[in-house]
Amino acid sequence: MRTSSKRVVPGMLALVLGMLVLLSPVTSHAVPAFARQTHQPCTACHVGGFGPQLTPFGRQFKLMGYTLSVGSDTKVPLSLMVVETYTHTAKAQTSPPASNFSTNDNVELQQASIFVAGRLADNLGILAQGTYSQNGGLLGWDNSDLRYARSFNLAGHPAIWGLSLNNNPSVTDVFNTAPAWQFPYMAPDLAPGAPAAPVLMGGLAGQVVGLNAYTQYNNAFYLEAGVYRSLSPAFLRDVNADFSGRLAGISPYARVAYTWNLPNGNVELGGFILETARGQVGVSAQGKPVAMAGPTDKFHDYGVDASYQLLNGSDHIVTVNTIYLTEQQRLDATYPSGGSSNLHDNLHALNANASYWYKNTWGVTLGAFANDGSKDVILYGNNGSPNTNGGTVELNWNPFGQATSWAQPYANVRLGLQYTWYTRFNGLVYNVDGAGRRASDNNTLYFYVWLAF
Repeated sequence: MRTSSKRVVPGMLALVLGMLVLLSPVTSHAVPAFARQTHQPCTACHVGGFGPQLTPFGRQFKLMGYTLSVGSDTKVPLSLMVVETYTHTAKAQTSPPASNFSTNDNVELQQASIFVAGRLADNLGILAQGTYSQNGGLLGWDNSDLRYARSFNLAGHPAIWGLSLNNNPSVTDVFNTAPAWQFPYMAPDLAPGAPAAPVLMGGLAGQVVGLNAYTQYNNAFYLEAGVYRSLSPAFLRDVNADFSGRLAGISPYARVAYTWNLPNGNVELGGFILETARGQVGVSAQGKPVAMAGPTDKFHDYGVDASYQLLNGSDHIVTVNTIYLTEQQRLDATYPSGGSSNLHDNLHALNANASYWYKNTWGVTLGAFANDGSKDVILYGNNGSPNTNGGTVELNWNPFGQATSWAQPYANVRLGLQYTWYTRFNGLVYNVDGAGRRASDNNTLYFYVWLAF
């Protein structure tokens, strides 16, 4: 997740305060602190050397609240992550994508993150991330998940129940179909992206606080239900998070999944539901975003997902993930204010990908995406269509990806070369928009170096 507020927080104080608030009732990744806590290599929990793709062991570790610990040695629950990137688009953008950057060929310190991650008590654990980005020069809170979990037996079968306090719907999930964890796991923030997507695909990330209850039965059936509510604009400014409007009351979220555990892998089928209503954003006399009173826009998100893992030891690993989301909108705030052409709109999003990893060292992933929805000229511009389709291919090398690699689990390095192409962008294929751009002009070459300690 990347925040984009304009306010700069003074140093680590705001980050610590943000995490303390999470601990009270108020695109993260691999965390080597967990490996040090469990005395397991990163590959025990993660496909591809380190995160965020989870193995069955990694899924259970998360469901049990990040609390599994081995040995009596002192574990410092801290990890660091640094991501340096280069971004090139097929045609230079009409204006710089952010302050202090060029219209093309940008080098960026995209993320420098600190994680508080690990066991806090027998049944209590945390994964909380704070991130600095050169894009805006911001230090703020990121995905955060505080969990209490216990195991029990039901009808002779193992079961888990737990509670999660978190700041992003679907960040609680253990499958890489979920919007908070789906491919691409690292993506450019200085290149054009889809102009519209369902709210569940990051629209509330970092702006809300939620309490979720979950249970897993017999390592197969999973059920989660929770509610989210808005955090105040003042607090969000303090932690450098976006504010897209205050939610009306609470927003329910639910997740169901069933996993078939196979001799050399697993298959999962499931679904998502999110219902939310959000008001519009105003500006205070000081020029700061504030919540506006009045009607709200209603969003109803429903989705299905499926995943497959082939785990042939660590030599050959195959993963397949897919999700389809549909969103029905009633724009009771946007439409009367002239912000949309229609009172009722809809959006649909499909994301599918398949990966192959050899010895958790060499990896290749091929993905496809398709976003479409109602035509709305005021909301989307151009010909009024939000339709954006294309694909992504990524090549990876993890020089220290194996369990026996040098300095495991302290040294984790991933080099990624990613290319994204568009067959349609914001409704356009070959016809140029007002800026003279075709869909293919947004094709993006992206290279990153990802370090985790």
